[in-house]
Amino acid sequence: SRHFLRNFSPLKTGSPILNFISSKDIDFTITFFKIHTATHNIDMMDENFSISEDTFHRLSLEKSKSGYENQSWDEWFNSIFSEKHSSKQRMMEDVIRKFFYKNDFDQWVQNFALNLNDIWNGSNPSTLSNANHNENASAIVIGRGPSLHKHNHLELLKKSNFSGSIICTDGALKHVLESGITPEQFPNFYVVTIESYEDVVDHYNSDYVDKYGPKITGIFTIITNPKVISRAKESKIKINWLHPLADYHEGKKSFNQLTAQMVKSKVHEKGLPAIQTGGNVGTSSWFIGWRILNCKNIGLIGLNQGWEEDDSWEKIISHGNYFKPSKLDRSSEKFKKLFPKVYNPDFTTYCILDPIVQYYSSAFREFISRSPSWVNTINATEGGSLFGERITSMKFSEFLEKYKS
Repeated sequence: SRHFLRNFSPLKTGSPILNFISSKDIDFTITFFKIHTATHNIDMMDENFSISEDTFHRLSLEKSKSGYENQSWDEWFNSIFSEKHSSKQRMMEDVIRKFFYKNDFDQWVQNFALNLNDIWNGSNPSTLSNANHNENASAIVIGRGPSLHKHNHLELLKKSNFSGSIICTDGALKHVLESGITPEQFPNFYVVTIESYEDVVDHYNSDYVDKYGPKITGIFTIITNPKVISRAKESKIKINWLHPLADYHEGKKSFNQLTAQMVKSKVHEKGLPAIQTGGNVGTSSWFIGWRILNCKNIGLIGLNQGWEEDDSWEKIISHGNYFKPSKLDRSSEKFKKLFPKVYNPDFTTYCILDPIVQYYSSAFREFISRSPSWVNTINATEGGSLFGERITSMKFSEFLEKYKS
């Protein structure tokens, strides 16, 4: 199934989350690190601790790129030291990366080449952060998972006085607009597309998209299919561009490194921001919420990251594609490991994961655990597989009451 790698951006726990860096981010008057010797018992006269101005410059860049631009050095170093690598995770990354390059790399290159002129003259989403002057700004990321219908979340949102940002995944866009969640009621309305496939255009084929398009801000990866971009432009959605991280760690000849240089223009002198995608648009939208829009509180609905217990096995095994799956012994231990039933203690619910969703969920939870301390992630789906470190769980009605702005 091509869904196995829909626009995959492999999780590299040691890789930075890129963004362009402005000159104000680097203050060369700082005398390297301010460390209290009494507290940390470090002899600042120790020649082994001295670093050059160039090294400090690079450290400052990496700190900013990692999302810790406004955080202390201590917080950044602790986040690095707390990284957890498992052989199982690395093995999964390697398999997925090889699959991706074999199946989708040519499509990425072709899409990027056809989009390049639009990218050079397009908008940079980094400017969108200026809209959030509220240091406690909130956003709601909307996926298209079963919780939207099961708990009437869109109806609750429609009746609320929520004044924060709405970040809609492209797959949910038509249904969200049809349900009355529109930029007329929620002016800070965004839609996100990360995938390179042509059929993503179906998400934008709607009279509702045409009606509300001029008031919708779109955030697209540079490898989005040109037909999707054409349809978005036709509906007058404002297009902003960013990079999906895929192989940045591979060095100067990597796709990310090369495209980062090629997108620079008079409009984007310092390039475009970049995010990890976690392999899916839901995780990408969460990144955009805090990394691009600068929102502190990010609520998740429709992002179950798991299948419902009453979903058919045909649907689960085929990752929602409903093709006839190969014969599997559902009572075997191997099957149980591939399709585990997960208990969510926060909502006392169960869900079932397929191998792809296992990766999505694992990657997303790790990203959340390593996000800057000021980011507050709230699972308001009332179920699913997202729980644990740095994840707050609450009913969506409670979220709307607590985080109105």
